[in-house]
Parts: sequence; structure tokens; C-alpha cells
Amino acid sequence: MSDLGPLSFYLGIEVHQDDSGIMLRQTAYTKRVVELVGLTDCNPALTPMEERLKLSHDSLTEEVDATQYRHLVGSLRYLAHTRSDLAFSVGYVSRFMQRPTTKHQQAVKRIIHYIAGTLDHGLFYPRCPGAAHFFEYSDSDHAGNIDTSKSTSGILFFLRKCLVSWQLVKQQVVALSSYEAEYIAASTASTQALWLARLLSDLLGRDAEAVELRVDSKSALALAKNPVF
Repeated sequence: MSDLGPLSFYLGIEVHQDDSGIMLRQTAYTKRVVELVGLTDCNPALTPMEERLKLSHDSLTEEVDATQYRHLVGSLRYLAHTRSDLAFSVGYVSRFMQRPTTKHQQAVKRIIHYIAGTLDHGLFYPRCPGAAHFFEYSDSDHAGNIDTSKSTSGILFFLRKCLVSWQLVKQQVVALSSYEAEYIAASTASTQALWLARLLSDLLGRDAEAVELRVDSKSALALAKNPVF
């Protein structure tokens, strides 16, 4: 075995370590993705996705090369390992790999315009001593998928001030109201919280503190506290 010193690069992920903390980013990989599409000198977008954009499998616009579309989306999915801000938009365009059209391709190019202006974005983990405490945010849209009327759950987990886990997933059932969609998202977050708490307990050799769940729906909170509702 050879000691190569502190980790600085691994599978496209750049690791920058100093006294303040650890930074994970994929700047070089991001540049290659932008160059792949030929958008090196493009005008950067402020957001990865248009507000309230709705895409459908039954789009009537012209079909595009499915192989190229899958290649681009696959590259963006790997980039999302250190870019939680891309999780929703990349997951959304991933739903149309079977028969992509020009409208779907435009959404992918919008993401690339965004990453072209945020090459150095990534995850920063500051050195902050103290008790290891998990807290979580969950949210959802309501019937965001216009093909199936299913909602999408969004979950973020922080350990102290550090983002350590995130998930954007289409719900398995159709929620009949917005509070039901929020409740399903909170339920998914709860199961993930139990797993993370047990993992942290194994690493620390003691029981971890209870995970704090933060939900922005009063109706979903009331249902969680009193199932009679």
C-alpha cells in the first residue's frame, strides 16, 4: 500500500481540505459536460428549471436522438452527487428517457445553462465540534406529474449544519389533497430518518439523538399527531 497523502480527487469528485472544513465539488467534470453540448460560452441561467414547468410523456413535439438524450441525463445524474440543487430538475427530465422530444431536450439544456454559471458549486462541510444532531426538511408538490397525477416528495437531511442526504422521489400513490402529499413526504422522511439515526449510532457506538423533522404543513402535522383526523 502507498500513502498518497490527503484525498484530493476521486472518481471525478474534487476534495479540498483546509482548517475551515472540506469542500466537495466536480468543477472539471462540469466543464466537460458543458463542452459536450457545445455550450461553453452560453448565457448562464439563474435557475436549473423554469418555474412551474410541466412536461408530459405524450408531448406532440418532434422526437430527438434518445441515445444522446440518455447520455446527457446520465452525465447530469452523476453530477448531482455533489449538487443537491440539481436533484429535482435532473430527476424530472430522467422520466422521459424512453421517448424524448425537443421540449424535453430544451429542459435538459436549461440545466446545462445553469451549471455553466455555477461551475464551482458543491458541498461544504465545516469543522463544527459538538453533539451530532440530525434534522430534516420535507416538502412536496401536489399532482405535479400531469400524466399520472402523482406528487413528488423532497427530503433534505442535515447533520449539524452539513447536508448529508437528499432525496427527490415520485410518490407511489395518488394524493387527493396537498396535505396528503405532505404527509406521504413526511412519512418517507421518517423511515429514512430511522435508518440514518441507526447508522450514526453504529458509527458513534452509542444511541443517537432523536431526529427533528420539519414539515411546513399544519394539516400534515395534525394528522401525524392524531391519526383520527
